[in-house]
Amino acid sequence: MIAAYQQRCQARVDATLETLFEAPRSELARIYQAMRYSVVNGGKRVRPLLVYAACEALDGDLDHADGAACAVELIHAYSLVHDDLPAMDDDDLRRGQPTTHKAFDEACAILAGDGLQSLAFDVLAGNRHNPPQADLRLSMVMSLARAAGPAGMVGGQAIDLESVGHPLDKPALEVMHRHKTGALIEASVRLGALASGKADENSLQALQHYAQAIGLAFQVQDDILDVESDTATLGKTQGKDQAHDKPTYPALLGLDAAKAYALELLDQALQALTPFGTSAEPLRELARYIVERRN
Repeated sequence: MIAAYQQRCQARVDATLETLFEAPRSELARIYQAMRYSVVNGGKRVRPLLVYAACEALDGDLDHADGAACAVELIHAYSLVHDDLPAMDDDDLRRGQPTTHKAFDEACAILAGDGLQSLAFDVLAGNRHNPPQADLRLSMVMSLARAAGPAGMVGGQAIDLESVGHPLDKPALEVMHRHKTGALIEASVRLGALASGKADENSLQALQHYAQAIGLAFQVQDDILDVESDTATLGKTQGKDQAHDKPTYPALLGLDAAKAYALELLDQALQALTPFGTSAEPLRELARYIVERRN
């Protein structure tokens, strides 16, 4: 089920994303090329899938979720472009292809990331591909801004950089990853729910618990794969966390305990969806996929 659902949602968001990278002037062609390269060059589209699945869980219209699906993927892509820079993680490979600063150059990659970030909010604020209610769109913009900013993803990356070579205990590691990885995953679920136009406080709270669990599970599984997988399968350099002496769940808990923790988080996510019926089945399948994936 999840493979067909993933393919359908990927095709949907990719079709909308492709409309965003036509340069308005010839002088801007290269920066738009770099932005497009950073987005359409592979990727599992987990965050857009979560947007669509959360919207469907509340019986929403997916036509009103396309903007949010694009926006979260644009923010995710911008974060990867900047994370891969020499000043950050200094990676040469992303999704099995040269990173943006390798395919273009470092200055162009910085600007491409900046462009993707601002484009995300442009897409999310407009009438097209979003709910018609202006107050809903404003709430969605605010949710994404908070998740992407210094109290969310950017803050998590700052903690990550400051933690290299310094051991973290489990609570500190969770704080870092709830910001760095979890914040945007939580925002994806929240944006999908808001896009439905049918979200109440109870459903938003249940979906937040679900998103918090899978957001952390995603990072735990990433850490496990960095140990167990290989570069060809991952599409990025395997073993970089250990080489850079970064704090990870396998390093802190041990590999078997990290796997057990991922399953515990999966159970928490599924429990959070108890109030929802069969319409939330894609969210359940996505939770399982996040823990069982191999790249």
